Amino acid sequence: METLTGLFTDYTLRTVALGAAALGIVSGALGAFAVLRRQALLGDAMSHAALPGVALAFLLTGSRAPLVLMIGAGLTGWLAAVAVVGIVRASRIKTDTAMALTLSVGFGAGLVALTYVQRQPGAGKAGLDRFLFGQAAAILQTDVVTMAAVGALGLLAVLALWKEFKLLSFDPDFAATLGMPSRRLDVALTSLLVVAIVVGLKTVGVVLMSAMVVAPGAAARQWTDRLGVMVLLSALFGAAAGVLGAVLSTAAGVSTGPTIVLTATGLVAASMLFAPNRGLLWARLRARRRRWLLARETVLADLAALIAQHPRSVRQAHDVAALHSLRGRSAVNRALAELGAQGLVRHHHDNAWSLTSRGWTAAARLERRRAPADAP
Repeated sequence: METLTGLFTDYTLRTVALGAAALGIVSGALGAFAVLRRQALLGDAMSHAALPGVALAFLLTGSRAPLVLMIGAGLTGWLAAVAVVGIVRASRIKTDTAMALTLSVGFGAGLVALTYVQRQPGAGKAGLDRFLFGQAAAILQTDVVTMAAVGALGLLAVLALWKEFKLLSFDPDFAATLGMPSRRLDVALTSLLVVAIVVGLKTVGVVLMSAMVVAPGAAARQWTDRLGVMVLLSALFGAAAGVLGAVLSTAAGVSTGPTIVLTATGLVAASMLFAPNRGLLWARLRARRRRWLLARETVLADLAALIAQHPRSVRQAHDVAALHSLRGRSAVNRALAELGAQGLVRHHHDNAWSLTSRGWTAAARLERRRAPADAP
């Protein structure tokens, strides 16, 4: 309770929570397109390739201003995306291999650059290594403002090109036939993904940033088939993961960035289990219900077929033992009980069962429905 109150009274917790929320909204909304376009590994490659940009920006300017470092990270991250596309088009190397190469080379170059920076004289270089794993607790109010401003520009760009990005995400070939500049739009959407990545580098670091790009979109995808709703849900999930992760990390006294990522992962797991359309739990319940409906219909058809062997009479009863031999005792008894509750069958003495008038109608309708599938 004290931690929740601290969201409004504690400056550090409030700043961290606001920064994490800004990160979640931007990375969630823009990452939804990466999930739809199956570019999750591209986000990982760009986030790792952003590390040398941070070091180079500091070496060239001598400034640790958030905007300066973001620009440097964004440039190298964007160059990494261009490198992936260029490698795939100019060689026989597949996309996943090109992404893995770019990721490893970018991360290696970043570590070398950071090592070089750390050996330089002066105290201004302190804190650059935090971009590896992030340090949300070191976020200042100016950082939050910069993150929010850069992220807002990215979101405004998405709104301005909403129809084009929507068509590009689902049917790029059709977009090309309409005369849309598909390659330019692809570069623009990739550039916006870079924006989402650089916004969160200081909070969760280059190692974990790809999770913040992918996790909210993956969670939102379980709940809807509409792009607008998915982007909105992805932003909300990202913000929730950010704020909740900041609160949990403060209460437990652990690192904020990894906690935010674990919280986002928890939202993905919960969505995969409980989402109405795609959730594993609901899918299992629906499958179980379908199996039971099929079993009940089968028992109804079996009883009709057994009774039909005798002079057809609604009151003609048949011993349940024959049904037990066909389908099993427990399944048949349960099915007969439910069919009886629906008024389709009637129980007689000596454990015999017959069809009611409604039962005969239902059995005849079932037989007509199955006839085309059984016909030669």
